[in-house]
This record gives sequence, structure tokens and C-alpha cells, in this order.
Amino acid sequence: MVQQQFVNREHERETLKTAFQSETAELLVIYGRRRLGKSALVRKAAADVGDAVYWQATEETPDVQLADFVATASETFPVLADIQRDWEALLRALGRQNAVVVLDEFPYLVESDEALPSKIQRVWDTDLEDTSMTLVLVGSSISVMEEKVLGGGSPLYGRRTGAIDLPPLSINDARRFYPSDGPDTTIQSWGIFGGTPYYLRALDPSTTVGENIQSQILSEHGVLHNEPEFLLRTEFGIREPRTYYTILRAIATGNRETNEIANFAGVDSNSLGSYLSKLRRLRLVERDVPVTANPNATRKSRYRLKEPLFRFWFRYVYGQMGKLAQLGDAAYEEVVEPTFTEYMGPVFEIVCQNALPSLVPNTYQGIGYWWHRDNELDVVGLGSDGTLVAGECKYTSRQMTEGDLADLERAAREVQWTPDVGGEPTLHYCCFCRSGFSDGLQSTAVEREDLSLFTLSNIVG
Repeated sequence: MVQQQFVNREHERETLKTAFQSETAELLVIYGRRRLGKSALVRKAAADVGDAVYWQATEETPDVQLADFVATASETFPVLADIQRDWEALLRALGRQNAVVVLDEFPYLVESDEALPSKIQRVWDTDLEDTSMTLVLVGSSISVMEEKVLGGGSPLYGRRTGAIDLPPLSINDARRFYPSDGPDTTIQSWGIFGGTPYYLRALDPSTTVGENIQSQILSEHGVLHNEPEFLLRTEFGIREPRTYYTILRAIATGNRETNEIANFAGVDSNSLGSYLSKLRRLRLVERDVPVTANPNATRKSRYRLKEPLFRFWFRYVYGQMGKLAQLGDAAYEEVVEPTFTEYMGPVFEIVCQNALPSLVPNTYQGIGYWWHRDNELDVVGLGSDGTLVAGECKYTSRQMTEGDLADLERAAREVQWTPDVGGEPTLHYCCFCRSGFSDGLQSTAVEREDLSLFTLSNIVG
């Protein structure tokens, strides 16, 4: 692995710094998927606080957890050694010291003592709220954090003064970990490893994307070879993991609509919704609706895997581990390379959608996909000034031509959208292409102000 770097997170670090310096009581919640660097973030922020207590819980009994916490916290606040081994008493004592206290892996504590949120709520209301203490609860189990800490039914509901739902790094922040062979390499790396810090640290930037895929994912000794399976089993335990795996594989292999997923996975369409809902809560699956539609009213839905590594793994690794082991170092060439361009097509669409605000500056009410019957658009931006940006993406070896523009214009004319400013929308067309554009299309773009052409260098430059 390459040497660990700490990248970006300036906004989150500033949020923590402000809370640590506050003269009033602060209760912060930091949560998000595993591997996103929550612990690194809070340790980095707490390192600047001389008397901060950072403690990471483990899956042990309540008595052992309490003893470990006291042992750690007593190094900074020796008075705790004489305090009763009870969370309320310990937190009350730390409150008198106006301490900064970080409880990492908080779900482990809740699993061993379901009453802990109630205990914290009671001591917060009776004692801590009147101090300058900062209490930070950190967790990777999104379901536990939402149900036991953030949800309306939680004893701690309404007590938090701030929350950080930590996202992956953006492509611009993640790219410093990627092989530096140009914009195409950046987009390919994003399509496999995304912006999850743990995955990025596994990369060797001195080798190619294919070599990193081979060594880190396809090889049975690779750091990421079993990563999706590990994370899913951590979240779901032994409860129906195979059903979730099959649904994820269905989506990864191009089955995006509900009936397609249900048929592939052999799941009753009426029960599929509960599985998809859980996967969406875990930030693994995302629901797409036409960008002009109301998500709460439309029945048009398509699903895609939000985490790039999961999409790659469930397409090329899951169910093929024996074959990959037999192929050895030839696995990438034999299994991935023949369909890699096809795999990258949907990734390229998302990259273009994310880049749109910088490429065609505007304040957008929505950016995403649009489809209706036989018409479909890869990129649609709804500008607050009444501009409708319609885009076509081609991650292929051929150039885009005037014929592609004609198809784009034909589909865009079918979009039904009334701008908030009233009247008819002003159409602006965008062509995004890996391999560039024909001379004829370039000449057309010179003559027209409503047409923009973007190469890979423009998109991730």
C-alpha cells in the first residue's frame, strides 16, 4: 500500500474544530459507510485538542467496554480512575471537566447495552447540557446510527447539535491516488475504486489501472478481493445475505428496472422493495427517476449501484472466484478487458453529470437522467434561468458525429418541463465523448452558441 495521506475534508474538520472550541455543550454525530475515513477524520481533528479523549469501542461485554474506556480516558483525566464504572457517572465527571470525548464505533456499545442511548439522554438533559463538553458519537452501521441516535424514536433525538454524514471523496480529490496517465485513466480508476479512502490507499499509482485491478481485486490475495462480501456480512450478519448478493449482481449486470431485478434474482416483486430499501439506506444502491419527475409521485424507477467497487465486484468477481483463481495473472485480460469499455459507459455518464455545473455554469434545480418511452438522455440539467441542458455521452472508440447530435436534439424535444420562470425552456446541447468529434460536428459547434463539445480533458481537467 502507498503511504496514507489525509485528503480534503476541510468542511468536516472545521465543523469539528468549531464544536471543540464552543463554550456551550455540543453533541455531534458522525456516520457513514465503512472505509470512508470517519475515524481518521475525528482523530485528525482531535489531535489539535490537548485534553481530548478518543476511544474506539470493540465487540465485547459491557463491563470490558467500560473498563477499557476508563483505562483510556484516565490517561487524560486521572480522576476517572476513582469514578464508579457507569456511563452516566463517567460522562458526568467528564462534563465537569468540559472535556472533548469521542466514542468511536458507537454501534458496538449499543449492541451490548441497548439502554445506553437512554442513559446518555438522561445525563445530557440533567448535567451535560449546562457544560462546555463536546461529545462525539461515531458509527459505521448506518442502520444503528439512524435508529438509535438520529431517528425520531431514539432517546437522543433532538439533542444533537450537529451531524456529519461523511461521503466518499470527489473525483478531483481521489485522483491524486490514481495512476497519472491522463484523464481516461482518472475516469477508469474512478469507475473501479471510486472515492473511498481505504480503497484508494490500496492503489499503486506507479502501475496501470489494469494492473491495480488484477493485484488488488482479481487476485485471491488482493486487499479488496473479498471487500464487498466482508462489508455486507458485517451489516447483515447471516440474515439472507445471498438474496442481497443476487440483487446486487442483477443491478451490476444491467438489470435496472424493478421487474428486471425481480426476474433475475428470483424474488417476488412485492417483497423486492424491502431489500432495495435496505440497500439504499446503506448507500449501496441509488434510485434514479427522470430528472423532471417528482420522486415521490412517479412510478418510473431505475436502480444502480452507487459504490463503484461493488458494481465492478458483482459484475466480474462474484460467482467467478474459481475461474479467476485458475486464470491467475491473466484474469484481467481474459475476464475484464473484453467488456471493460461497456462497463465504463454508465460510469462515464455519472462523471459527466457531476461535471456539468463547472462545464456549463448555472444554478441547477436538478441534474440527472431523463427517459420516456423510446427516448432517453444521459445528462439533463434544469437551470434556474429556464435553460434545459441536454447531453449525450459516448465512452467509445469512435468519434461523435452530426448524426449523434440529431438524435440528441430529437430526444430533447420530447422533454416536458416548465421552468419556474415561466415560458418555454431554452435548450442547450452537450456532447461528451471519449474519442472526440468529427470535423463536421466541430464545425457545427463553432457556428452554434447552443452546442458544447467536451472531451475527457474538459470533463476531468
